[in-house]
Amino acid sequence: MEPQIINPFLVAGYADPKYFCDRVSETNAILDTLQNGRNITLTSPRRLGKTGLIKHVFYQLKKQGATVIYIDLYPTESLNDFTQAFASAVLGQLDSNPIKALKKVATVIKGLRPYLTVDPTTNQPKIGLDISGGAETNTLDQVFNYLKRSEKQCYIAFDEFQQIASYPEKNIEALLRSYIQDMHNTRFIFSGSQSHMLGEMFLSPKRPFYQSTSEKSIGTIDENAYYRFAAAFFKKQGRILPEDVFHLIYEMYEGYTWYVQMILNRLYAKVDRSIDASLVQECIGDILTENEFYYQHLLQIYPRGQVKLVKAIAKEKKVKEITAGAFIAKYGLTATSSVKSSLARMLDEEIIYHAPDGYLVYDRFFGQWIDRTF
Repeated sequence: MEPQIINPFLVAGYADPKYFCDRVSETNAILDTLQNGRNITLTSPRRLGKTGLIKHVFYQLKKQGATVIYIDLYPTESLNDFTQAFASAVLGQLDSNPIKALKKVATVIKGLRPYLTVDPTTNQPKIGLDISGGAETNTLDQVFNYLKRSEKQCYIAFDEFQQIASYPEKNIEALLRSYIQDMHNTRFIFSGSQSHMLGEMFLSPKRPFYQSTSEKSIGTIDENAYYRFAAAFFKKQGRILPEDVFHLIYEMYEGYTWYVQMILNRLYAKVDRSIDASLVQECIGDILTENEFYYQHLLQIYPRGQVKLVKAIAKEKKVKEITAGAFIAKYGLTATSSVKSSLARMLDEEIIYHAPDGYLVYDRFFGQWIDRTF
């Protein structure tokens, strides 16, 4: 059944192609790679629409009868976490009846006790699995064999795959590579927002995944295509989205999909208003006010020197030379060594992001709130 969408500018999840903007060439390139038996690595900064693109590709593959499995590794911190996420996502997906699937999994996955639970986001039954410490390798072996024995074509996406490099266990990449290279009926998408880490994993001759995938970097959606997409929905609503107003939004957030979508979502909800620059600013103000408590908390949990650096970058919008004397003097920052130390921490915490043309506050709304507040 087609999902009931009240606001077409989605800021979470994926509905169907009607609410997905452009990405035609990227979609075709990924489909071509996967359907011709090659795995692929996708990179892009967060909130540029990478996850939505994966789910859009999966929508096409699912229509063709394939089994698609999306696994977000961002919350995982260990091999046990990975195995739990992987096993819970895979088990039962190859069988339509959850009760039969549970019995089959109990037979295939020896020595482990799967159970039925309910996915809180879909209200659909799914199989869960408790894995004790030390049983991870054995479980992975059985789950990969479960996939291999299936006659179905499967596609699995590991989102934020670079997380495995931070696990305390050693040789995780080699362990996973040993299984993945032997999968004849399953193709994989390895995606992530930290391109330097994924680059090391897949392009360094010293790493197990060296040259094992095709590589693709995701950029912004073309502004003209995005405007046509957005304007069409407002037209159906009986309103006009001026091109210059959309350009203002697109430029303000440098085309980053999530932020543009969030503003369009708010504009669409204000059904009795004409769309202009002042309404855009009102929507931004609403978002910043709603998140003010969270932003204040963020500033309270970090040391003064790190907060001072974040504030300085937010005021400048983007800083090309962060250790430049003029920048340090303008905002009363301490010695260059302290700035470097604070910068390293804020980059690691993903409060600051290093773009090709400079440093900026990772969360654009947080940066705007700082700029307006201090």
